[in-house]
Amino acid sequence: MPEANRKIGPEMLLSMWERLGGTAMGRRLFSWFVGHSARYSGSVSPRIQILERGHVEVSMRDRPAVRNHLKSVHAIALANLGEMATGLCVISSLPPEARAILKSIQLEYLKKARGTLRAVARISPPFAPGEAVTSRDIEVHGEILDAANDCVSRVTALWVVGPQKN
Repeated sequence: MPEANRKIGPEMLLSMWERLGGTAMGRRLFSWFVGHSARYSGSVSPRIQILERGHVEVSMRDRPAVRNHLKSVHAIALANLGEMATGLCVISSLPPEARAILKSIQLEYLKKARGTLRAVARISPPFAPGEAVTSRDIEVHGEILDAANDCVSRVTALWVVGPQKN
């Protein structure tokens, strides 16, 4: 496990996924680790299903802790799921000397979210191989889908990426 104060970069994240992502128990352990590292996003008990450079899929079970008074998944639980998917998507596509910080997030709610949900996010790498890391905003779009593959919410997250601070 990484040191407490060490930042988890893309290489460590992808390396851990490569070791653990091949089995259901490994994905559960990896998801727990990521959720524990990003505690607030982890409050929805996300499960990472796919983690590749620039492509992430994260699922969340529908359970009482994430429901609202309308017996559907709460809007902020959807925002947490969307933030985790877009964040992992950005981090997995960065060079080791870069970092990412969420600047803003916008969700469009299309229908009541019920059942197991899956957030999908994809981006192209923000830096070409060998390109110097400079600060820039990266907009990431994602969708949150229900079990029938209907889009229940669209996510647009703006991430500021730039060089690691020492």
